[in-house]
This record gives sequence, structure tokens and C-alpha cells, in this order.
Amino acid sequence: MATCLCDAFYDDVAAATLQVLEFVGLDVEFPEGQTCCGQPAFNGGDWSASRRVVRHTLRTFAGDLPVIVPSGSCTAMLAHGAPLEFEKERDLSAVQELGQRTWELADFLVHGRGITKWPGRYDATIAFHRSCHSRGSRSAEAATTLLASIPGVTVKEFGEGEQCCGFGGTFSVTFPHISTAMGDLKLEHIRAVQPDVLVSADMSCLMHLGGRATKEGKPIKTQHFAQILRDAMLANGGTA
Repeated sequence: MATCLCDAFYDDVAAATLQVLEFVGLDVEFPEGQTCCGQPAFNGGDWSASRRVVRHTLRTFAGDLPVIVPSGSCTAMLAHGAPLEFEKERDLSAVQELGQRTWELADFLVHGRGITKWPGRYDATIAFHRSCHSRGSRSAEAATTLLASIPGVTVKEFGEGEQCCGFGGTFSVTFPHISTAMGDLKLEHIRAVQPDVLVSADMSCLMHLGGRATKEGKPIKTQHFAQILRDAMLANGGTA
């Protein structure tokens, strides 16, 4: 599942995800009819509209294959949000089943496939942002495990690492001043460790923080976790 943000802004993240999955020996199917996970309407309180989107996702990803998503946010929606809004619906069991086979990319690689080391090289000091939607999952742990295993990578922790970046989907639109202040505080902690690149498993966080940094006139390089794996892999000639 490529996600809306890949479709609109981060097509290279979708491409990197495909390359990474193929690199570990998987055949990847990409349903052309996919749209959204339903989270924007869910967060906005329009559960009726969200359920229509989720039902389309059910049809699009029918079957028993694992659904891999380069986003902790969309994964959390299908695993937790969708079952919540379908509690009184006839198709609850189908929604729960889809959620159970939906994986965030890093979680799938480490805990689904048992991969704990990544080949290649990537010379950079990385600050890894743990998104709010990955809380309660093993995604952040999985991502940092793989990143730290890459030769040349140094992963640095920064202050208040568990705090939200301020994006929060529709929160950033409804409360822009609070969202801005939260993003600026997060950037202050990130800059304190002087990373070469800010990395996350969620594009929404990278878009928000990267946008705030550029607005301040102090841009920071951002990359999705999948892009780091892909670039390290290519530095190794694309071989294990």
C-alpha cells in the first residue's frame, strides 16, 4: 500500500519500499485501485465517510497476503482505527482480518522476516523521529535496529524523542499555531545533536518538520527509512 502521501508527494518512498521488498526476495503486487486508508475522515470525525474508504480498501486488498505500508500512521489506522469505527458493522471481522495482516515496513522486515542487519553503506549521522502513530508497536525499535546495523550510520537520540512533531494530520490545520510551536520545539531538540539527516517511518512527520525548517531558513535534510535502506543497498551494488 503506497499511501496518499506517496501518491501526492513522496513517490520515491513508494519506489524505495518496492526495491527493498524485492531485495529481500519478495514478489510484490501493487493493486492499481488503491486510494486511502480512511484516516483523514476518521480523524475528522466523519466515520461514515471513513468506512466507505475502508470498505474500498478491503476490496482492493482482498486475499490473505501481508499488506506492507511505508507508514506507521496508515498501519495504525487499519490495525486499530478501522476496527474501532466498524464495531457495530457487519463487516467488522473482515476489517479486523485486514488489520492483522497489515505491517509497517520496518516491523515487517525485522519481526515478520527476521532481518536484523542491513548490508551496504550509508555515511551519515541520523536522528530518527518516532512518530506518534508508531507508539504501541515495534516499528521504531525495528527501524533503529536496521539503521544502526548499516556500516557508516550513527543513530543519535535527541531530547523529548517521544513527543509529537505537531503535525497530527488535521490537528495541524485546526490548531496551526500550536502545531507550529510543537514542530519548532522538536526541531530544536533535533538540531542539538547535529544530524546529517532526519529520518522517520512517517512521511507526514517529515513533511511537517522539513517544512518548518525551511520556513525558518534553516533547512534540514529529511529521508524516509525506506530510502536509507535503498540507498545503502545500492551502495553495496544491490547485493546482499
